[in-house]
Amino acid sequence: MTRGFYIGRFQPLHEGHYAMVERIGEEVDELVVGIGSADQSHTARNPFTAGERIMMITKTLADLDIITYAVPIEDLNRNSVWVSHVQSMSPRFDVAFSNNPLVVRLFEEAGIEVRQSPMYRREEFEGTEVRQRIADDGNWEILVPNAVVEVIDEIDGAERIQQISASDTNDNDADDTDMNGGPSAD
Repeated sequence: MTRGFYIGRFQPLHEGHYAMVERIGEEVDELVVGIGSADQSHTARNPFTAGERIMMITKTLADLDIITYAVPIEDLNRNSVWVSHVQSMSPRFDVAFSNNPLVVRLFEEAGIEVRQSPMYRREEFEGTEVRQRIADDGNWEILVPNAVVEVIDEIDGAERIQQISASDTNDNDADDTDMNGGPSAD
């Protein structure tokens, strides 16, 4: 049995993430989905709680033919020990999946096999774009699976993002290189 690991912030989970999980599912028997920045919420960059993201992931991936585990990974701003932190929060895994150069480097330095996959329509499916469309009251629903729309509706997530975006001037949505549970990936 092979178990993979795939990390992202999933703010929110979008169709690009879903396509990546489908591809990964062809290569592994089980998948650990690491929820980066699990300790962050209610900001323009990280509007959803770890629990809300677990709901999005669990409901969205339920129909796939792969066992998945959603595991919150809190921020750790020390690259040299980040992989051991991830391993301490996660079930054992055999291979990591990432396209983030820093994540790839850190896993490889720790002796973990890393596989890269082409991103699915990255120019269209990106967390920043989804959050911006929500903030602007635009058509964001076409960018996420139906289960994510249902969770965002259930938690009044669109209203939260619109309110936070109108008032959150200290959030830096452009910095995608910090160790938000791992080098961040939308």
